[in-house]
Amino acid sequence: MNFSALLSLVLMLVQLWPCSLSTQNCTTQNTDQAFTAVRRVKRGWVWEPLFVTEEQTSMLPMYVGQLKSDLDKQDGNLKYILTGEGAGSTFIIDENNGKIYVTQKLDREKKSFYTLRAQAISRSTQLPIETESEFIIKVRDINDHEPQFLDGPYVATVPEMSPEGTSVTRVTATDGDDPSYGNSARLLYSLIQGQPYFSVEPKTGVIRMASEMDRETKDQYLVIIQAKDMVGQAGAFSATATVTINLSDINDNPPKFQQRLYHMNISEEAPVGTTVGKVFAEDSDIGENAAMNYFIEEDSAGVFDIITNNETQEGIILLKKRVDYESKRRYSIRAKVVNRYIDYRFLKEGPFEDKTVVKINVENADEPPVFTLENYVMEIAEGAMSGSLVGVVTARDPDDDDCPVRYSIFHGMHLKRLFSINEHNGTIITTKPLDREIASWHNITVTATETRNPEKISEANVYIQVLDVNDHAPEFPKYYETFVCENAVSGQLIQSISAVDQDDSAEGHHFYYSLAQEATNNSEFTLKDNQDNTAGIFTAKSGFRRREQFYFYLPILILDNGTPALTSTNTLTITVCDCDTEVNTFYCRYGAFMYALGLSTEALVAVLACILIVLVFFLAIVTIRQQRKKSHFSEKMEEFRENIVRYDDEGGGEEDTEAFDISALRTRTVMRTHKPRKKVTTEIHSLYRQSLQVGPDSAIFRQFISEKLEEANTDPTAPPYDSLQTYAFEGTGSLAGSLSSLGSNMSDEDQSYDYLADWGPHFKQLAGMYTSHRSVRN
Repeated sequence: MNFSALLSLVLMLVQLWPCSLSTQNCTTQNTDQAFTAVRRVKRGWVWEPLFVTEEQTSMLPMYVGQLKSDLDKQDGNLKYILTGEGAGSTFIIDENNGKIYVTQKLDREKKSFYTLRAQAISRSTQLPIETESEFIIKVRDINDHEPQFLDGPYVATVPEMSPEGTSVTRVTATDGDDPSYGNSARLLYSLIQGQPYFSVEPKTGVIRMASEMDRETKDQYLVIIQAKDMVGQAGAFSATATVTINLSDINDNPPKFQQRLYHMNISEEAPVGTTVGKVFAEDSDIGENAAMNYFIEEDSAGVFDIITNNETQEGIILLKKRVDYESKRRYSIRAKVVNRYIDYRFLKEGPFEDKTVVKINVENADEPPVFTLENYVMEIAEGAMSGSLVGVVTARDPDDDDCPVRYSIFHGMHLKRLFSINEHNGTIITTKPLDREIASWHNITVTATETRNPEKISEANVYIQVLDVNDHAPEFPKYYETFVCENAVSGQLIQSISAVDQDDSAEGHHFYYSLAQEATNNSEFTLKDNQDNTAGIFTAKSGFRRREQFYFYLPILILDNGTPALTSTNTLTITVCDCDTEVNTFYCRYGAFMYALGLSTEALVAVLACILIVLVFFLAIVTIRQQRKKSHFSEKMEEFRENIVRYDDEGGGEEDTEAFDISALRTRTVMRTHKPRKKVTTEIHSLYRQSLQVGPDSAIFRQFISEKLEEANTDPTAPPYDSLQTYAFEGTGSLAGSLSSLGSNMSDEDQSYDYLADWGPHFKQLAGMYTSHRSVRN
């Protein structure tokens, strides 16, 4: 493109945006002047300003402007072509002279400009004479849109008594016209309704307070705002918006009592907490600004109280203390009400509180009798004879006529069997002697009833304490089982004793121990008082013989420190025992029992041994039979275990003896050499017979236990759990020796029981039964 064409393009841009660098008041006239002041200097395109006014419908198609090349010799050889937005439909061009026409009505709000391209070609050669140039046709705006309040209707709130000029809210209208061209979109706000309380700023639409307003007078205002375009000039469009303005409350009013004087009544029977009446103060404010608290300002007796009902804002007067018509019949109190929340801006107008006087009259009522005390505490010594005086209760009728009262014991038949009351004078007496050890306190309820009006009843609690009398002698706290060994030495402590006393000693019990008179010269035992409420029994000689005397009865005197002092004689039974180095109390007890039956020690041992042997033998037979029944099943289980290895069994603890066979998990490298069991049947009999003489500490017995332990440790088929094998003596002195089957490797069929015949006459029948049973089975 040559310099002339470039200059023409720049001029075109200046034409299209004439107001972009100027003020908002730029007009069409100024635009035309700016454009026409610039002309072509060299070869290139030449055209007039291109503007189209929107909404024009007369004389379509309408001339817009002309494109012309300075190479056009007007000989008809030059052809003008128009392309771009709307070319051929909205805009057409005369190809001979370059004049452009608009064929349709345009709307700037839909499209404000069109970008087109112009080209000039030679008809003869069909080659461009000028390079293609782009230009813009701008749609001029007209005032065809009304202002609109898109956010209306408006609602605003402002505190009451706000000063003049306080901003309330802002209203905003919009106009669809072009704000950069003319005044079509320039709006002006005005107040249609709302004077003289509010005003509006013409350019911004801000509504302000025009005066101070009181919510208690009127709490809501309706304001109408108008917006005009064209800066309010003639022919302008307008729109209105409604603004509802609410005045919010502030605490600018103090509470006021409705009455200067209140009269109320209260019955003298009314209990504490009874509502006497209500007072109410009005407050023109609302919400928390009307919240108030009530107080009793003057009540020297402190009989009444007042609380605030937060829902109704009433003051409720309550009875704080019981009133008595006979004592005082009229009360005068002063109540005060104060706002709970104070706005200190208005304190200069006065305190936000009010006062009133409340006069309360006490109404007379027929009252029940009144006891001189609410609770009586009385005392009486235990064992006092029937009819003894316990105490006196007193009640009177508080009314002016002073009606006589009648007393009675309320409920409790068991108490009525112990106490009675004189219905005329309230004297309480016993009806039978009392025992402190059974009950040290008695609680009774005494009623007083008016003789004239039986419905008027009052009650009083009477607590009667039974005072202790030393009427129980001390005694042993339990039965003492005392033993002394035959080989006891002189001065040996054989028993410590103590005492108990059912009486209640104010200074604490102290007991004194001594032997009874008949045992003073006792040569077998002595007593020592420890001076701490205990005593010890000691042997007075060395050596006792059970065959000469099996029991000793030692009488012991115990004296308390009561007034008067009481003494009791308690007998201590001492049993003589046949003891070794350690006293075997169990044997001593049963020895005493058998001695009482007339049996000797040897007979007792023989009986116990026989019972024990028969029991063990019976259990052995039962065990052998159970093992025989399970043998086939055990053999099958062994076959299964050889082929099945379970790895998911966590075991059932130490008591689970059949979880799995650990031999399947053992490798040949860790398998210990199986040491075959020895036939120890004969050895066991020999060892046990020898152990009858040597006892558990014998080296032979320890060797036997060690061998058994070694066999268990080296056994590869041992179960994966600990096994406790117990080897102990099953009796002493028996001719049969031990019946244990431990270590036996013989089955029931292979075992020979011929040796049972050698056990003596006591086992003759058993040997015959078992031998015959074996013969039949074979």
